[in-house]
Parts: sequence; C-alpha cells; structure tokens
Amino acid sequence: MSNPAPDSAQGPAQDRARPRARDLGLPFPGTPGPWNAITDVAGVEVGFCTLIDPARRMRTGVTAIRPRPDAGHPVPVTAGFHALNGNGEMTGTHWVDHAGYFTGPVCITNTHSVGAVHHGTVRWMMEQYGSYFREEHSWAMPVVAETYDGVLNDITALHVTPDHAIEAIRAARSGPVAEGSVGGGTGMIAYEFKAGTGTASRRVAIGGRGFTVGVLVQANHGRRDWLTVLGRPVGRLMPEGAFRQKETGSIIVVIATDAPLSQLSLRAVARRAALGIGRGGTPGGNSSGDIFLAFSTAGPGPMPERDTDFVTRETMNPERIDPLYLAVVEAVDEAVVNAIVAGEDTPAVKPEGLIVRGIDREALRRLFA
Repeated sequence: MSNPAPDSAQGPAQDRARPRARDLGLPFPGTPGPWNAITDVAGVEVGFCTLIDPARRMRTGVTAIRPRPDAGHPVPVTAGFHALNGNGEMTGTHWVDHAGYFTGPVCITNTHSVGAVHHGTVRWMMEQYGSYFREEHSWAMPVVAETYDGVLNDITALHVTPDHAIEAIRAARSGPVAEGSVGGGTGMIAYEFKAGTGTASRRVAIGGRGFTVGVLVQANHGRRDWLTVLGRPVGRLMPEGAFRQKETGSIIVVIATDAPLSQLSLRAVARRAALGIGRGGTPGGNSSGDIFLAFSTAGPGPMPERDTDFVTRETMNPERIDPLYLAVVEAVDEAVVNAIVAGEDTPAVKPEGLIVRGIDREALRRLFA
C-alpha cells in the first residue's frame, strides 16, 4: 500500500496485493465472516484518516468505527468495558460502566491526540444529531482511545486536529478493512515489528441461531521474544531487528457483535480480549495500556429518556455464551497477527536511524508450510 498524501482521508478498502495471515497459510481456528473483519457485523462501518509526511516527521492518524448508520437522533449501543492494564486512555468508559451503553462513533488515535479527536467527534455528533442537540438538554460523551506512536511519529507536534477525526468518521464504510499503517495504527509497533490496525471476525451458532463477532485492534504492544503465533515461538525464531529492553506500548481492542447481550455479558466479553492478546505472548506489561470495549448492535431502541417506563429486551442466557467467548479470543488473536503481517519497514523519528522492520512474510509462511 503506497503512502497517502498528508491529511488524507481513507475508507476501509484493503490493499489485496498484501497478504493477510490466512493467505500465508496460518491455520487459525474458527469460521470468519466474508471479510474476516469487524464490518462482518451488519451495520458496522470503519473509516480512516491517515497522515504521513516524512518531512514533518508525521506518521499518525485516526480510526473511526460507527456501530450503526444512525442519523438525526442517536441510537444507544449496549456496551461493556474492561482494562487489563490501565496505562492508557479510553474516554467515555465511566458512563459505559454506569449506564451500559454509549452513542456515536468509537475513535482511536495517538496518545497526545485524544483531546483533538474528542473535540472533532463531538462536533460530528452535533451535526449528525442536530435536532437532538438543538431541542433537548443533551450531551455528547464519545469513546476515544489511544496508543503511543512516538517512535515513528513526532507525537509532540500534535499533527492530528479535530477535522481529521471528522474525516475519519465521514469515511466510514462497510466492506473489507485496511490493516497495518492506516488511521490511528499508522505509527504503531507490535512485538517490535511494524504493526498497527488489524481486524478479524468469527461466526457462531447458539440456540439454533447464527451470530457474528468482529474485532478491530490497534496493536502497539509486546516484546519480540514474547511473540507466539498459533503456539510457535515466532519472536524467538525471528530476532533480527528487535530493539527494546522492555515493553513500552499498548493495545486497544474493540469488539462488535450482533448477538443480543446484556451489559453484564458485554463486560464479560470485553474481558475475553485479554485471553486473545495473551495467546500472542504478552503478559500485559506495566507500561502497556490494554483496554477493551465490547458492544452489541442487537435490539436498537430509543435513548433511555425517550423510552417507556418499563422495558423488555431479548438477551442471551450467559449459560449459553461460551461459543461467543471462544470466538472473541480467536478473533482477537488473529487480528493482532493480521496487524503485524500488514507491516512494512518504517524509519523511526526517535531514535533517528532506527528502522522498525515489517515481519518477513515469506519466512512466516515457511514456518507454517
């Protein structure tokens, strides 16, 4: 995938010239959806604004996830949140924990750009839900998360603006999703390989009905010698280019499903992301922000203040939920590997002279031949 011009907004189209993990013969378990992406959950859309300009030491951006194409009036999305390790940020999670829902898009960017992206997302929500904000005493509390890209991007230059967040949200589309150096993942590193954005999905059957789980990760975590892929010590077998003495990154995981889940079940689903990233080898280091959000698109309804006094909703019996837990773990594991497989050699801005290597895809293919 060629570098886009500075301040470039992108939709989700995947560069099919670059293989994904399954294309290399990696035998991941489970049955993915048609795009093997978070967008396999009906109604979920992903957009990017990717900012690359070597002259300005800029390699960053914004990723936006729209849970459903609502307009005019926000439709709440049932949600749950979990932080395995809290050295990071995801705004709006106090309300998610308290109320069990959020409204509007979910955005991911770099650490120093949370404020700008939050501002831009609020502006977009004011436009998207114009009458709601004009006619009522309403408030916007969007979900904005981050990981640190200061090795490959001059993070102190504050390249990301509110307008870039709006571009990413407006670019959101269904279909295949680009991976690696795109959107908020543009300057990210995982297991000391160039990584960034990754996605995957799973289909499950519960109670005679079919459901989809889709995940998107912004992978910026792990040390090389920890990396394990489908049980094989890939990091130890590919030590060339490792440069860190300790883990200094983070990972954001967003999980979407069309299964009708309660707020408590979605918290439990979010916790399973920890098992997914753990399959890759990370112990969740102290310097890592490992933060997970799960949401369900099932049963859309009005904002609570406009609903009836008593509400009846369909929810899955937690005693039947285990297949969905497994789907989450498998999809998160694969999404991280997809992010790494998409990486290309990238020069660092700090320290100068360092090249963060993309994984040797042919060597990875041979390991699983």
